[in-house]
Formats: sequence, C-alpha cells, structure tokens
Amino acid sequence: MIEVSRPKFEELVAEALDTIPPELARMMQNVVIVVVDDPPEPGLLGLYTGIPLTERGDWYSGVLPDRIEIYRNPICSMCGSEAEVVDEVQITVVHEIAHHFGIDDARLHELGW
Repeated sequence: MIEVSRPKFEELVAEALDTIPPELARMMQNVVIVVVDDPPEPGLLGLYTGIPLTERGDWYSGVLPDRIEIYRNPICSMCGSEAEVVDEVQITVVHEIAHHFGIDDARLHELGW
C-alpha cells in the first residue's frame, strides 16, 4: 500500500484525463469526474453512473450529468509505488470513460482492458 494525498491523487486523475485523445474528449457530454475516497461496495476502483452516449436519444435533455467516480483508497491499497498508482489511475479512468461511450465490461476485456 502506498499513501497518496487527495490533492496529488486528483492531479493524477487530471493527468489521466489529459491523455484522452482530443477527438474523444470533445465527444464527452454531460459527465462529471470526481475522486472519492471509498467505494460504495468493496472491490470497486471506479464507477460509472449515467446514460451512455450510445443510449441517448431525442428525449435526452434536462438530466443530471453522468458521474464517474475514481476511488482513491482501493487504488492506493493495491499499489506498492506511486508509479503503480499512476498506471492504475490511468487504466481506471479509461475504463470508466469507455462506459460513458457505451462500451461494456465484456468488450473492454476483449480489447485488453
């Protein structure tokens, strides 16, 4: 386990977001990404809650933003170095953003994520 302060962890999440290709980042709509210390249930590193872009239609308006939560404590608990935390944050951020784009876990595993 490694301890990473919340401000530093938030910086790592921001850096991971900066690696998203601009053409994909521009497509992200009505989504907020936040750092949360602990997940609502054990075993989660991140969680996407919302309506994926692929499921939105003409009816989609006036809804609260989708929410991507990245969980600091579980990621820090599983890592032995800051470099491992950086890698796991990157993987988790990409994984949850993929859900925003409508890619489910089975497809992510097929793609090697």
